[in-house]
Amino acid sequence: MGYGMNSYDYAGLLRGCASLRRLRQIHGRIAAAGLAANPFLAAKLVSLYAALSPAAALDARRAFDGAAAHDTVLWNVLIRAVPSDDAISAYVTMRRAAAAAPNGFTFTFLLASCSGGAAGAAVHAEACKRGLAADLHVGNALAALYSRAGDVAAALRQFEEMPARDVVSWNTIIAGAAKGGRWGAALGLLGRMQAAGVPPDYVTLVAALPACAKLAAARAGLWAHAAAVTRGLPADSALGGALVTMYAACGRLGPAREVFDRIPEPSVAACGAMMGAYGAHGLAREALALLERMPRPGPDGICFLSLLSACAHAGLVEEGKRIWEKMEEMGVERWPGHYGCMAGLLARAGCLREAAEMAASAAGAEGWRAVMGACGEAAAAAVATRVVEIEPGCGGGYVALARAWEGAGGAEAAARVRTMMRDRGVRRTPGRSWVEVEGLLHGFGVADESHPNNWDIYGVLHSLGKTIRLDDDDDDDDDGDGGHLWASSLQD
Repeated sequence: MGYGMNSYDYAGLLRGCASLRRLRQIHGRIAAAGLAANPFLAAKLVSLYAALSPAAALDARRAFDGAAAHDTVLWNVLIRAVPSDDAISAYVTMRRAAAAAPNGFTFTFLLASCSGGAAGAAVHAEACKRGLAADLHVGNALAALYSRAGDVAAALRQFEEMPARDVVSWNTIIAGAAKGGRWGAALGLLGRMQAAGVPPDYVTLVAALPACAKLAAARAGLWAHAAAVTRGLPADSALGGALVTMYAACGRLGPAREVFDRIPEPSVAACGAMMGAYGAHGLAREALALLERMPRPGPDGICFLSLLSACAHAGLVEEGKRIWEKMEEMGVERWPGHYGCMAGLLARAGCLREAAEMAASAAGAEGWRAVMGACGEAAAAAVATRVVEIEPGCGGGYVALARAWEGAGGAEAAARVRTMMRDRGVRRTPGRSWVEVEGLLHGFGVADESHPNNWDIYGVLHSLGKTIRLDDDDDDDDDGDGGHLWASSLQD
């Protein structure tokens, strides 16, 4: 090999190269043939070194340095190939050389190497300065950057400012909103994507289904499943597992199992999703039976969490202990959630001493919260005090402690707890409920008056309050306090 070969021949060899050892051999032949200075071959070499092994960064740099001329394409390939920490340095060198002008792909690769923070902001500013921020690929990379950094608001702003969008744009922002816990926003974006006439793909559905599950949005989940079937998308472990979780969250265990059984080779994650579905419905033995179908390397931490949760819901103490011991046998790391499940299981079975020891072994207060929910009023105050000591900035512990004191007849102690909470500036995150009506999701919180149909909703509540009061008066069971409670809640 090598005699009489030109750059096109070597390019053909590079296309079929699949190992680092082979690539280095071809690179040596190219150098021996005097073609290492060819920018086209240099770009191929740099790209392949990056694709085959992160450890080949020096080889990629040598291929780049051997080129006679460094055009924009070659610089872009280098920026994409080098480790994240070196990408911006490569761009700075590119600008100092002034031999090649950056383009949209330059900034796309730069942004992909950033994790956010000052570096991401600097690259964004540079893209704006060069008039490339409106480029479709750069816009997608910016939305992905802010999503990775957890700044969903910035990602949404970037998305709204894009003059054009493709399916990648929609997938990026839907996935970013879902991963950032903005479930309602994710489904709202999915609806806008439909209205814009952009057909969903595999990535769209995998990104949106967790939001359907979190909000128990059955109609949106059914639409996603129908879209997957209509478009012939593979029911693999990722998409199938997401559908299993969605159906289980919507209370449809039968369809969840049907989807699971259609997955050709369920992964550990897919088995974990089905275990979680059974566990949430109190079917612990069915969840345990899935251990026999678990592929190698066996159950992971999430699977064990689902199994322990299932045992805790069903009160299967001995089975839970066996699962706990199996984790140690397999060398699976135990998380605070595992300790919390075991502590709750033991506490509900009346093994309070073992439960307290389990809670004390865990980092954080999750174990103590599980114990607190299972013990009597006398012990609840002591356990809640421990929760407040571990997490002094979490409002839930203070509220639980105050309620525990009230339940034990300690009104003054409860008042002191609420005063301490106020003095420390601790607030409890208000709860929020979601309801799906004709395909639209509506969110409600305590004393929430932000809904556009606020007056109609409170009018219905007021009517219900009157009805309850009249029924109470007719039955003469009490003095009508139920109606006054409704009226009080409306005035608040």
